[in-house]
Amino acid sequence: MSGEAAVGLRRDAVGLREVLFQSVTAMAPAAAVAASVPAGAVFAGGSLPLAVVIALVACLFTASCVAELARELPAAGSVATYAARGLHPAVGFLVGWGYVFVEALVPPLLLLQLGFTAAGTLHDEWASCPADLWWPWALAGAAVIAVTGYLGVRASARFGTVLGAFEIAVFLVFAGWLIVRAGGHNTLSVFGTAHTARGYPGVSGVFAGSVYTVLAFAGFEAAAPLAEETRDPRRTMHRAVLGAALGIGLFYVVTTYAMAVYFGPDRFASFGAAGEASWEGVARASFGLFWVLVFLAVVNSTIANANACANVSTRTAFALARIRVLPRVLATLHPRYRSPVAGIAVQTAVAVGAVLGLGFGYDPVTAFLLLATVIVTVVIGVYIVVNLACAGYFLRHGRRSLKPVRHLLLPLLGIVAFVPALLTAAGLPVFDFVTKLTAPVSYAGSVVGVWMAVGAVVLLVLIRRHPERIAETGRVHLEENTPGTAAPQNGATAR
Repeated sequence: MSGEAAVGLRRDAVGLREVLFQSVTAMAPAAAVAASVPAGAVFAGGSLPLAVVIALVACLFTASCVAELARELPAAGSVATYAARGLHPAVGFLVGWGYVFVEALVPPLLLLQLGFTAAGTLHDEWASCPADLWWPWALAGAAVIAVTGYLGVRASARFGTVLGAFEIAVFLVFAGWLIVRAGGHNTLSVFGTAHTARGYPGVSGVFAGSVYTVLAFAGFEAAAPLAEETRDPRRTMHRAVLGAALGIGLFYVVTTYAMAVYFGPDRFASFGAAGEASWEGVARASFGLFWVLVFLAVVNSTIANANACANVSTRTAFALARIRVLPRVLATLHPRYRSPVAGIAVQTAVAVGAVLGLGFGYDPVTAFLLLATVIVTVVIGVYIVVNLACAGYFLRHGRRSLKPVRHLLLPLLGIVAFVPALLTAAGLPVFDFVTKLTAPVSYAGSVVGVWMAVGAVVLLVLIRRHPERIAETGRVHLEENTPGTAAPQNGATAR
């Protein structure tokens, strides 16, 4: 590894602003406000702002764990490295195997949304535009993401920063205008349980709404895979992960409050992602051409999210490929931009194949729901493992810096918070508000099961033939190029 400093990812390429927006755009704030967050209104009704607050607190438990591990273990492998060092290298491999898979599926998910959103809106405005002509928009988005990724992390991260700032600004301005227009209807009662949907009274409705809302927070950890390309990564990663989770959580609270008081808390159970009772519908009906900005912000959000998650998948794949648990070709870097060009090529091929194959095999909306279910199921499982890894790491390797509340209690609370969300995402009717999944969305569990089974087989083969490679899933390469820091051997901690 003596030449790794010269051939690795570009060091000190980005700072706090860029990696903060890497996590922010991975959470897709505009798209989440317009589509994901309203999913909780079916249960929480006009008390959805309270449900969002509960989801924010729940997500901060896990965000705290990710931030602590990102500070201790700044590595492109991120969650795979955390699990390897906190639990066991074999667990780290399986986490990385699953994480690469689902993060590679996020770009096609968002490109499908870009396609059917753009096609549907244009058709509504001009009937001559076919409503089913979604695929050119999706392919155009794929091309943009591939080019920005090819040009390196600096270009990609700055592109995400601009896109993220635009979508947040549009929705905050609109939210402020809604609050002003609500006038005397502004009320803090939406932070209580008085306005829950019929059939889900009181706390039960708020809890159900928060479980669906918590899915909008996925992506706060997306800064972590950029650790090896970031200035002062230990400090920067910690601030970026926590800052994104808290900042976008408050953004969700403000925007949801604004729409709830404007639309009417007692009518809010009918609010959704499309039609007159939606963000775009309200903008169209009451604020003239402002709906165009709302539409552009949502489209912008899909591209920014896809861009951020392409960074995550290619960096995680690079980290696993350089220790040869994935094909070595995925560690190939561009000689000038230091971008993982082979990984970007594979990511682009997967995105285009999934978009066209699933989009035409079913339809773009059904394909979107199928991919979303696969992604959310694995990502929440990863969050639960990371919570365990946080406790394990500080108990095994960081006893001197162990803080019982931060490193033991918060991981436990994070697990408790995400288990209901995992069951909901998988469609397991443990709670009465969980909807059982129907085909083809119900195939998501089988897809995840098959992929992880293949990963288990690969793991067994590697343990038998190349156990040293599995041990290296816990390796923090950045430490090896820091003066005075010993390189960890076979997954041991350098402290």
